[in-house]
Order: sequence, then structure tokens, then C-alpha cells
Amino acid sequence: MADTGGRTLTGDAVERLPSGRVNGVPTERVRRAAPLGALGLGALGRVVGWLSGRFSSRHRRLAFDVAAVGVSALDVWLRVVPEAEPYNYVLSVISVAAVAWCRRFPFLVVLVTVPGFLAGWAQLAAMIALGVLARQKLLSAPTYTGAALVWLSRFFVWPPDEFVALGWKTHVHNAIYGCIVAGMPIAIGLLAHAREELSARIAELAASRERERMLHAHAVRADERARLAREMHDVVSHQVSLIAMQAGALRMAAADPDAKQVAGTIRMLSTRTLDELRQLVSVLRTTNGDDSPQPRVEDLAQLVSSAGIPATLTVRGPVSDLPAPVSGAAYRAVQEALTNVRKHAGGAPTAVLVVADADQLRVEVRNEAPVGAVDGGSVDGVTLPSGGHGLVGLRERAALLDGELEAGPTDSGGFAVKVTFPLVRTLEH
Repeated sequence: MADTGGRTLTGDAVERLPSGRVNGVPTERVRRAAPLGALGLGALGRVVGWLSGRFSSRHRRLAFDVAAVGVSALDVWLRVVPEAEPYNYVLSVISVAAVAWCRRFPFLVVLVTVPGFLAGWAQLAAMIALGVLARQKLLSAPTYTGAALVWLSRFFVWPPDEFVALGWKTHVHNAIYGCIVAGMPIAIGLLAHAREELSARIAELAASRERERMLHAHAVRADERARLAREMHDVVSHQVSLIAMQAGALRMAAADPDAKQVAGTIRMLSTRTLDELRQLVSVLRTTNGDDSPQPRVEDLAQLVSSAGIPATLTVRGPVSDLPAPVSGAAYRAVQEALTNVRKHAGGAPTAVLVVADADQLRVEVRNEAPVGAVDGGSVDGVTLPSGGHGLVGLRERAALLDGELEAGPTDSGGFAVKVTFPLVRTLEH
């Protein structure tokens, strides 16, 4: 089946999911499915999305740790009081250093940063640790415990004698701000988790749509195979059987030894063709989706060398990394063009040119004027049968890939087929 069929374009065009999963969905698809810009963050979302594409997840985690420690240290440095006690400095420094481990041990880091917030100046360190805890654990017992400790650190004023000396209005004011200080990181952590869940659902929906599209393509292909199998069995096999029977009768009735040999050859070829048709029909009736590998541009050298006509092949540019649908379509275009040269140009000298660049793949098959051509292109008055659908099929195949086909006679009396496939397709397609 390498020279007679192949995968459908839809099946080959389905994108493979990269490794790494989030909630059962590939992480790369998650990042593409719902960028920050889609959530209404505008230019900031686009910048963060660009940075996400430029750096790996490991680099982003490292950048988050460095930024968290830096912001926490800056918060402590701006609030340092010269007349503070040494333990205030020690607790604050410990809290800032602990932030670097908040992604691995979020609840433990919250416990470590609370003393630095209560008796020091590490407020942002405790808030960052609480936000990471809420993002990972959601509204669980550790999150409630951490929120209570952060609220208490904001409500209580160290040392205790100063707390007792404050008026009730100040206590109410500190309690309200404690709710804000403890509630804001929890809200941000829950929002980040909800965004991840939404991204995962969008990615799962996109993957489901791709699977449905692929299944539909397989169903259409199975129906087409069944229809082709019926037509080949009912029409082609019947006609070839008649040819074999007539050749057998001619072989028995002919007296000339040369005629007997020709009739025997015709019968042998007809019988072989029937066997191949039966195998092809059985393959067409198979609907399990297993196909032979589709030929690519790299196989053109073998195709041209076995074409049975004087043909040359010239390949320019990188063709080994072409998309499978484009490479297969280019091979089929050359195959059909060479078949037309054998049928209609009497095997005239032919030149095959394949040019690949960054934007497109260009395939050109040009044959010279056939020697002894009469009656509009036939050679010696002999015309092989043709349904006239070869170029139509090539045009449709090229259109599926946003390509263009040009075919027509040349000024020198030959014929040229030119097909162009774009290698960079826009999002609308």
C-alpha cells in the first residue's frame, strides 16, 4: 500500500500532546489553552504568556522563589526600626529565608514566618507563604490554621504591654486589617488554583474535539473505502475477468505461435491483476485504521528511478523535516505527473524539481514534447484510457493543505505541473 494509499490528511494533522500533565491534561496544552490574556489581564497577560513560552517550568519556579525572597527582604528592610531588639532582626531574617521553601513545605513555612511577622517586620513573607498554602491545599484545615495565625500576627501588637495599652477602637481597626491581611493571600491563591482548573478544562475540551475530529475522519475514510471496494469488485474485477477469459480462448484458438504467446502473456497479466485487486479490495474493506506508512519526499528518488521513463530529480532545501501531510501530498503529485507522462507523452524526457524553503514547498514536474506526437498529444495514434480525474484529485489534495496547483502545456510543446504547499499556516486554518 506504500504506492497506493496512505493516511488521511486529517489524521496526520492532529497535534501530538507533549509530555507532562496537570490534572490529567498535558501541561503544554494547559499553557496554550488559557493564557492570561484570555482572562482579561491585557498586556500583562501577553507579557507573562510570552515569558512562559520562553522559559521552562523549572526556570519559572526558580524565578518565583527569587522574587518572593526579594520582595520579603525588601519589606523587612524598609520597616526596620533602629531601636529594635536583636531577636526582632533574627526572626525577620529567618522568615525571609524560609520563603524560599514555601512551595515545598507551605504549612511549615507559614509556621516559621508567623514569629517574624508577630515580633518582627516579615509581614509579606507570611502573606506569601499563606497564599502558596491556599493555592496548594485550598480551604483545608492547614489553610484555616495558617489564616488564623497570620490574622493574629496582624491583630496582636508586640510587645504585649503595648498591646494592652491600646484602646478598643485600635483593636477593632487591627482586627479588620488582620482579616484583609489574612484573606487577600487566600483569595489570590484560590484564584490561581481556579485558573489552573479552568485551563485544564479548556485543554481537555480541545483534546476531546481533536479526538472527535479524528474519529469522524476515520468514519468518512471507512465509508469511502467500502464504496471503492464495492466499485472495484463489481466493475474492475468483472472487466479484468472477461479479459482473462478472452485471452484464454484466443490462446486455444490461435494457430500462430507468436499469437499464442501474446495471448498467454495477456492471460497471465490479467490473472495477476485479479489477485492484486482482490488483495486491494480486502485492504479497502478493513476499517481498523491501520495504514502502511505514507511515502514522503525522501522516497522520490526511488519513484523517479523506477518510473520507466527518462526522468531526473532535483531536490533543493531541507525536506527531511517537512510535515507528513505536505510531504505525502508532494510525493503523490510527482507520482501522478509521471503517470500522466507515461500515458499521454509516450515517456518523454521529464524533469522533477522539488524546492523547500522556510515558507513553502514547491514541486514542479515538466516533460518535453513527445516524439511522434499526433492527435493532440497521443503518440503514434495510441491513446491509453484515462478518466481525467488525476489532476482534479491533485487539486483537491492541494486545496486541503491551502496549496495551489497549476497545470498546462508549455511553449516548447511539453506539459508542466506545478504544486505549491505553504509550510506556515495561519490560525484561521
